[in-house]
Amino acid sequence: MRYFASIAFVLMALAGCARHPLPDVMAPSSIGDFTEGYVLEPGNRIRVIVFNEQNLSGEFQIDSAGNLSMPLIGTVRATGVTAHTLVGRIEEVLTRSSYMRNPKVAVEVLSYRPFYVLGEVKLPGEFSYLAGMTVLSAVARAGGYDYRARENEVILVRIIDGKEQQFRAIERTPILPGDIIRVTERYF
Repeated sequence: MRYFASIAFVLMALAGCARHPLPDVMAPSSIGDFTEGYVLEPGNRIRVIVFNEQNLSGEFQIDSAGNLSMPLIGTVRATGVTAHTLVGRIEEVLTRSSYMRNPKVAVEVLSYRPFYVLGEVKLPGEFSYLAGMTVLSAVARAGGYDYRARENEVILVRIIDGKEQQFRAIERTPILPGDIIRVTERYF
């Protein structure tokens, strides 16, 4: 009878482990220069430099409607495009409005969309993204693992081409703005 009870206990424990299995696909181990393809959205802070025009240059925030409001030229649609595309839009408005003949503009993203850490961490929540972050630095921002956490491997949720994809990630895996890091519970 003890033998059957032991087998039943092991089977229940193994079934418990299957509740939160890690994905089979490993997360990419490098992200390259994500800033080239970063798509602007409401809330992003950017720096616009119009060369030789200090009155037009400055730091701006993209408003909730997705527009960038600049002195003299008014609003420019800024969401859903990269910083490079926004440069072209600003130069076009400056040329069309006859403020400048051949404007030279640069746009730098100062703040990216936040990332999220959920699950078995001390302070789950939303955090500001900094370039070069890894899963480990994200977990550290969330106060570190709690005592129930499965350490060293997590679930990384990332939007790729408009679709949510889940990956298995290790602590050295680089993260991107908007990523969700889900720390699962260990069972043994």
